Amino acid sequence: MKNIGEKHFTYLMLLAMFFWGGGWTALKILTYNLPMDVIIFWRFFLMSLAFLPILYFIRIPFKLDMHSLKYIFGSSVLNISFMISSFMGIKYGYAGAGSVIITTFSPIMTFLLVAILFRKRLRTKQYFGLILGLMGGYILLELGDFSHFLSSSNLYFLLCATIWAGVTLLSQHSQKHIHPIHYSFAISLIATIVTFYYAKDSAPLSVFHQGVEFWSAMIYLAVFGQAIATTIFFIASGKLGSEKTSSFMFLVPLFALFSAWLILDEPMQLHIIIGGGVSMLAVYFINKKEN
Repeated sequence: MKNIGEKHFTYLMLLAMFFWGGGWTALKILTYNLPMDVIIFWRFFLMSLAFLPILYFIRIPFKLDMHSLKYIFGSSVLNISFMISSFMGIKYGYAGAGSVIITTFSPIMTFLLVAILFRKRLRTKQYFGLILGLMGGYILLELGDFSHFLSSSNLYFLLCATIWAGVTLLSQHSQKHIHPIHYSFAISLIATIVTFYYAKDSAPLSVFHQGVEFWSAMIYLAVFGQAIATTIFFIASGKLGSEKTSSFMFLVPLFALFSAWLILDEPMQLHIIIGGGVSMLAVYFINKKEN
């Protein structure tokens, strides 16, 4: 990809965000068929296989040390926890709503963790962004009806956003010790081994009795929604810069809502659209650099 220009990377990033957005619809389809532990195992297993040709293509020596292993094991635990929480949230809620809540809350939660753990001083625009984030969260989670909130899948989505904030912090610091693609592959490989231990008593081979819809969703989620999209994101960040690359993530909820509406016939909930818009604006102000 060295000869690909910035314009083409922009198109690739649009494709990656589309893959990520559609992944929530694919996960919703998977919840209809088999137990959670079986689906999570196969998701990580296929993701690991999908990384093999990518590793061959980049041809970068795979090096591990105690520092990188520390981040890999930590992220593996968080990634498994994230998949469990997202599975439960999507199973009992809307795929589109989950994508909006998790995608917009994760950067806000990440920023709060950094501010608390590293005692980072906030700028005026960042305070304004946090206030907007609270407003967006109030709308997204329908806090006007608190009993509805406590009995809904929103709690799982909120937990996902918090877990992913931890994943983001670990991933950021891990890049000092290991290449991002090697890091993602190692996480998926360890997660495959761990989840197989729990799935082996739940008939993991039952996936071969599933139809085209199941396998289309599974392959899309593991290969396109994870391995390919993640690889494009990591490579593009080096070409376009992390700030510009991260801005593309604002498109994920849009693509997720559209795919859930088109494929799952999910309604376009007004509070999700408005709350998501306010929360994305909050993320913009939190990450906006001073002139």
